[in-house]
Amino acid sequence: MIRAAVRTPYIRACLNQTRTPLARKFIMSNATRSFVSSVEIPKLSDSSLFRNGAFINDEWITSDKTFSVVDPATGNEIGKLPEMGAQDTKKAIEAASDAFKTWSQTTGKQRHDLLKKWYDLTMESQSDLATILTWENGKAYAEAKGEIAYGASYFEWFAEEAVRSYGNVIPSHMPNQRFLTIKQPVGVVGIITPWNFPNAMITRKVGAALAAGCTVVIKPGAETPYSALALCELAQRAGIPKGVINVVTTDKSVAEVGTELCTNPIVKKISFTGSTPVGKLLMSQSSGTMKKVSMELGGNAPFIVFDDADVDAAVEGALACKFRGSGQTCVCANRIYVQKGIYPLFASRLAEKVSKFNVGHGFNPDTTHGPLINDKAIEKVKRHLDDAVSKGGELLVGGKHLGGNFFEPAVITGMTSEMAIAGEETFGPIAGIFEFQTEEEVLALANNTEFGLASYFYSRDIGRIWRMAEKLETGMVGANSPILSSCYTPFGGIKESGMGREGSMYGLDDYMNIKYINMGGL
Repeated sequence: MIRAAVRTPYIRACLNQTRTPLARKFIMSNATRSFVSSVEIPKLSDSSLFRNGAFINDEWITSDKTFSVVDPATGNEIGKLPEMGAQDTKKAIEAASDAFKTWSQTTGKQRHDLLKKWYDLTMESQSDLATILTWENGKAYAEAKGEIAYGASYFEWFAEEAVRSYGNVIPSHMPNQRFLTIKQPVGVVGIITPWNFPNAMITRKVGAALAAGCTVVIKPGAETPYSALALCELAQRAGIPKGVINVVTTDKSVAEVGTELCTNPIVKKISFTGSTPVGKLLMSQSSGTMKKVSMELGGNAPFIVFDDADVDAAVEGALACKFRGSGQTCVCANRIYVQKGIYPLFASRLAEKVSKFNVGHGFNPDTTHGPLINDKAIEKVKRHLDDAVSKGGELLVGGKHLGGNFFEPAVITGMTSEMAIAGEETFGPIAGIFEFQTEEEVLALANNTEFGLASYFYSRDIGRIWRMAEKLETGMVGANSPILSSCYTPFGGIKESGMGREGSMYGLDDYMNIKYINMGGL
């Protein structure tokens, strides 16, 4: 058990008022090996969901040239998968192109039935899919099960949307002409996904693409490809035709595969989730063939708490928003702004809650937060924490590297705009709390970023709620709500956080072309 030093007088006083010691359950670094090695990987009820091959044209592809996938909690190898390059990607694109000729001609009802069956099979395999996800990603098993259900919801939602891709009849100014529009699938789609949501980042894109009548070539994150391959196994069982879904696995040849997807003229659209620099590169490469692009890129989400907020609700919201996935989500609260009047109270209550987190292997039932994905993630979190403390930040709780990829969730007060967290996305479990005084001041601070993915605020003033919701420069706003994403709502950003929307009634649009038909001589 450890307790972080709390030096700021008003924070210390407020902590004393809570009458709850900052007792912690973190396991220290000298015990890291034991608490990891003592956890057994659950056996799959259906071992055939674990596939050691890429998936092209309904076939499982192996190769002598492979890369290793590693458990981020233990550093142990999970398995080896084919290291694929441009030529393999071309084969996948050609398979998707051939499949598009027939898949695009299926009815919305036919696509509905197959997606609905894929949804049912996914939910029947929820426990096994969550096991694979936790094994390769590290997140707590309960959180992984939640991701599987969330991810599957996109299959169900887009199954229902497949039969609703309506066109329009436009009133004509000519008595002998009729104007109408129809929607048609764009064609083969290249899909590039990250490791932080190995299941849901794929289902959110593929569900929409298939519902629209497109076929896909997927490049999953090199850290977490087994979740993608398990979905392919279930797609086969659901009866989705060969070539409609293809997965290219790679680690060292990511740039080569990405370039092929973006420059190959057969591919008509790229959908990417990842960093802004990589998104800009892919968009540039796609411009040569004028592809449609959807980009869900970096974030730097503000989380604002006003004096009139329900403090307990705001604390719970910050916990959910900041620390989900150990802080490794694109919509995590990155800058927490708290108004001066409640700053000490909010900080103390947040620190108290964070002190009770359990860091450990995702399969340990007591674990609330698993490891970060790799050593680079650890290095960035340590750099951000050290930078904040060196510039006057007060570390209230946590902040120790526990060994391997394990890092204690931390709360830091006294944050200023000169600190790295103010301008960079941490992508880790550090809650840096900034103080502000006026609504105008915090609005300017919140919008002072090139990113515009998500923002959050807590207030009980209805006028302020409307003002902030309209003036925050982000694609999504959580007003008294820490969780934004669902299959029913549009997900996406503005500014350098990307373009396009996933999910909701708008989700099919990026995968379809609108065709205008003028019928004359009537």
